Amino acid sequence: MNFIKKALLVFLASLSVSVAAQSYPSGPVRLVVPYPAGGGVDAMARGVAEKLGKMWGKPVMVDNRPGAATIIGTDYVAKSAPDGLTLLFTSDSSITSNPHLYAKLPFDALKDLEPVTQLIDLPLIVVVNPAVKARTMSDLIALAKAQPGKLNYASFGPGSQPNLLFETLRLQTGAAIAQIPYKGIAPALNATLSGETEVTLGGANWIGHYKSGTLRPLAVDRTKRIPIMPDVPTFSEAGFPGLNLRSWFGLFAPKGTPQATLEKVRADVVTMFKDPEFIAKEVTAFGYAEVGSSPKDFKAFVQSDFEYKAKMIKAADIKVE
Repeated sequence: MNFIKKALLVFLASLSVSVAAQSYPSGPVRLVVPYPAGGGVDAMARGVAEKLGKMWGKPVMVDNRPGAATIIGTDYVAKSAPDGLTLLFTSDSSITSNPHLYAKLPFDALKDLEPVTQLIDLPLIVVVNPAVKARTMSDLIALAKAQPGKLNYASFGPGSQPNLLFETLRLQTGAAIAQIPYKGIAPALNATLSGETEVTLGGANWIGHYKSGTLRPLAVDRTKRIPIMPDVPTFSEAGFPGLNLRSWFGLFAPKGTPQATLEKVRADVVTMFKDPEFIAKEVTAFGYAEVGSSPKDFKAFVQSDFEYKAKMIKAADIKVE
């Protein structure tokens, strides 16, 4: 009899989870992007919001909450109700870099947020203003050494990927390129386009600038060349095999969000990634690689990247507070 009761309880519990998943979302969903409008994170978030909104039959809105190196928007989600109606759409910096850069954060990235799914693996490209007389990474390093204090790079803020890259290069090569921090990738792009800074990290979505010659790509942070930019060498091919920024976009929910909701969102993201039109428009056009990992696998990946970024930031001796 006890066995029958236990089996019935398990069945009822699984049934309630299934019903909860099927009824999600119960209302409008907010995708919080802790970056300004116009950058790569924001652009993809809008494509995802539009697609999921159609799939769910409910509004999915992008809510830009930039500031304080993504801390403001991330904290907002960490303190939101765990009902699945507020999700964080962000990059690795918010989750696996900031905790090692700031002595005090208003949230614990690993404890206060539930990993939902890694959306994409993100290639970043070292780009220079065409006035810079460098056509390779070696040229850039040589130029920085020959003219100390002349070159500046646009970062997305202290501890961002450009900051990690150029501080690591300084340690490896002795070439010092000064950081000028901006409030996101879009203003960093504009600064490098205008010549206010000489170099930054960009995405493959800037391909129009590369083709027109308003920016010159030097190397891509990937183990293989990306298909839409086959002529741009990898860091390893450019002579820097140890460099790897491990950049990505992912979805997170407030701690305590039901597992069924996390699995539902992830399953619908996987379905979204099976749409050739969506993939062509939002993923391959930008040189991204879709992932769609499970909450469990993404949690393990986040933990691994957290430890990796800790070592990288410590080695580069980057401090914010």
